[in-house]
Amino acid sequence: MDDLRSRIARTLRRERESVGLSVSELARRAGISKATVSQLESGSGNPSVETLWALGVALGVPFAVLVDQHSHAPTLIRAGELSGVLSAASAYSATLLSASPPGARRDVYLIQAEPGDPRLSDPHHAGTTEHVVLISGRALIGPAGEAIALEPGDYLSYAGDVPHVFEATEAGTTAVLISELR
Repeated sequence: MDDLRSRIARTLRRERESVGLSVSELARRAGISKATVSQLESGSGNPSVETLWALGVALGVPFAVLVDQHSHAPTLIRAGELSGVLSAASAYSATLLSASPPGARRDVYLIQAEPGDPRLSDPHHAGTTEHVVLISGRALIGPAGEAIALEPGDYLSYAGDVPHVFEATEAGTTAVLISELR
């Protein structure tokens, strides 16, 4: 949760400053207190989905911008380590796994695989990123020579413009794969 708070703090301040708003003006536009905005920017606040949504609207950015983690390295999120943003109004939590950048193309696949020969993929177009959520079974997935063992519920993103592998290590392995081209 601390990592999520830090990302929100950095992103909120960056977005607020990029549009030239004071903390007071952002708070007014979002309909929240100045103290709440200050706490969030210092990384000490605990925002609800509703608060982040209001801030995103006031800043003119999607909710995803406030919580996304940008990185070129493979991103692994274990199911047991999810740090979602809780709703103040209901039993609901939103965990952004990956935001689509402007102009991106995404294709979504359901993968069904069985143990045996791994699926070795040649590099796709430059700028391709693959995102995988393992649904059932177990698999080694990722860049060739650096594949990561995934269990049900785990999320992994990695460069799809380098050789990569999907190897089921348990019968009945299924996954959702999203191929993104920027």
